[in-house]
Amino acid sequence: MLTKKEFFSVITISLLLGIIISLLESVNLFLISSLIIFLIIFINISAKKVIAYYLDTDIEVKIWEVKQFWYKKHLHFKKNIQAGIFIPLIIKFFSVGLINWMACLTFEASGKTYRAARRHGIYSFSEVTEEEMGGIAGTGIIVTLIFAVIGYIVGQETFAKLSIMYAFYNMFPIFDFDGSKIFFGNIPFWSFLAIITSLGVLATLFIV
Repeated sequence: MLTKKEFFSVITISLLLGIIISLLESVNLFLISSLIIFLIIFINISAKKVIAYYLDTDIEVKIWEVKQFWYKKHLHFKKNIQAGIFIPLIIKFFSVGLINWMACLTFEASGKTYRAARRHGIYSFSEVTEEEMGGIAGTGIIVTLIFAVIGYIVGQETFAKLSIMYAFYNMFPIFDFDGSKIFFGNIPFWSFLAIITSLGVLATLFIV
């Protein structure tokens, strides 16, 4: 399901967030944190890939990158900067260890070549619309939250907490995060998920 490039990106971010969450207090805590993050990301991406498949769409997951550092087009870096690696570390440092930023991956979607041939079906075009992009991203958030609830029910509180936080940070409607895709695809849908994820974060305060 994941390409080699996608798998490498997921592993990289899983290890990075494992370091940030565990602060390398112990090898065991680091490995457990990394494994949990990997499972959360894998579940999130799998949900997106499944709904993308039914929309005759291909998605490619990658580490969050930025090139533009100001609103003027000529003000940009020579090469894309992998913000998904550096920003979580910077935020962790300046927040004195209080914030574990978890929005590190983004995805791009493209319509499969045979979408254009479906003139009498659901689609009459090959491009992926903003609404469809939002639907794909939203599915990932919803499934992540569902598994958070399942994790809590079966006694995996850490998995539940981290799943909720992963969904929460990815709901920010900025840059190319899932939240941005959902927001521009369907604002009411984004508002609903934003409320749910926010309530989920509040609920984590009561999870021992």
